[in-house]
Amino acid sequence: MNLIREQDFVDSIADALQYISYYHSPDFLHAMHAAWQREPSPAARDAIAQILVNSYLCAEGQRPLCQDTGIVTAFVKVGMQISWDTDKSLQDMVDEGVRRAYRNPHNVLRASIVADPAGNRKNTRDNTPSIVHVELVPGDKVDIRIAAKGGGSENKAQLAMLEPSDDIVEWVLETVPKMGAGWCPPGVLGLGIGGTAEKAALLAKESLMAPIDIQELKARGPQNRAEELRLELYEKVNRLGIGAQGLGGLTTVLDVKVMDYPTHATSLPVALIPNCAATRHVHFTLDGNGPAKLPAPKLEDWPQIALDAGAPMRRVNLDALTAADIAQWQPGEKLLLSGKLLTGRDVAHKRLSEIAARGEAMPVDFRNRFIYYVGPVDPVRDEVVGPAGPTTATRMDRYTDFMLEHTGLLGMIGKAERGEATIESIRRHKSVYLIAVGGAAYLVSKAIKSARVAAFAELGMEAIYEFDVEDMPVTVAVNTEGHSVHASGPSEWRAKIGTIPVFTE
Repeated sequence: MNLIREQDFVDSIADALQYISYYHSPDFLHAMHAAWQREPSPAARDAIAQILVNSYLCAEGQRPLCQDTGIVTAFVKVGMQISWDTDKSLQDMVDEGVRRAYRNPHNVLRASIVADPAGNRKNTRDNTPSIVHVELVPGDKVDIRIAAKGGGSENKAQLAMLEPSDDIVEWVLETVPKMGAGWCPPGVLGLGIGGTAEKAALLAKESLMAPIDIQELKARGPQNRAEELRLELYEKVNRLGIGAQGLGGLTTVLDVKVMDYPTHATSLPVALIPNCAATRHVHFTLDGNGPAKLPAPKLEDWPQIALDAGAPMRRVNLDALTAADIAQWQPGEKLLLSGKLLTGRDVAHKRLSEIAARGEAMPVDFRNRFIYYVGPVDPVRDEVVGPAGPTTATRMDRYTDFMLEHTGLLGMIGKAERGEATIESIRRHKSVYLIAVGGAAYLVSKAIKSARVAAFAELGMEAIYEFDVEDMPVTVAVNTEGHSVHASGPSEWRAKIGTIPVFTE
């Protein structure tokens, strides 16, 4: 009978979470590199390149792939023949590992978990509690699969209670475009089918823990209905033309995973959960012989990609920008921003609207400024700021008209599409919306030369900062006329894909 020591278990959890915060798995890197090689869409190709360069920099510097270092989910299979050397619960041990990982001074990870979710939503400060799923199985080992799931992709999860005669493929193809680009494609889709509502969701999440192997499946052929669905959905979802970051292109998904379970004769529960371009998960086993050993990959295993410095880009001085300047920008155009910009997310926007409602003065002057939707990771060593990639802009839609109407704000930077009412507000106020690449947080942080808290310091990563940036890469997503690249890009590439042969590795 193997004895699993508390210290070994906790250390393994902590080490694994640090490991996946800065190392992409080889299967993901291979799939992303293959997608980059075959991508003809310039905007999507550039976005994938930024993700791959960011991945290399994170592996080299051992810093987070994304500023959203995720909510921790662990699938733990406990062999019934093992014994434990601990007086703690399994949940407590996982949480202790999370606590140590996220507070590691050498690589601080962002604490994003809030308690009292329907009330005051107070941050727990150490990213606990985690989500732990436990299964007792035969054997004398503990099998652990652990992931850190970002909110941008998790928020796009979908659940439907279909009727037995409904077409699952049709439902997925209707659902994926409605998810928008906030989940940071290209990534992996997990599909859970059957069981009950909660079982389908669990199957979808668990399916995302498997390696990317769709090309191997294509080569050998499907052996059951779940594998047939994987192949069909992989091709048909990619033919939607959504592309990297929703900019339009050939690759929207790197793989589609399907897990199923018997269900009631009158039911067909189906859950769809995406994994983003910062896919983070790892699998290890404990057998009583110490903590898990996770091999550090070699930097030479990363695809060597240089960003295309020769591509045409408009250089922008944020400190001298005018409404006349931004009126020249076109959807899909690449910009390099230099100068000072402000930051702010949901909580800051809510506070600003409350201050305005009370008739009080704004704590920050937004006139002719840009606001960047970001919640950065705390800096370590000589960093000015930690990884600082964009958050999903649609969460700020409810505040956009207020900001443009009452603050003199010139433009916004985030990721993903904006809603129709927000685009109309942007058009009416002759503003613009720019996007940075989700999944390239460490790369973006390299452009930030100084950072200071400008307001709401008590909010931590939700505070308003002032960044001084140099050559920060962005793309025009909505111009002053209200034309959106997230509408035109996928539409253009959906038509083109119909004339492009199916690609193979």
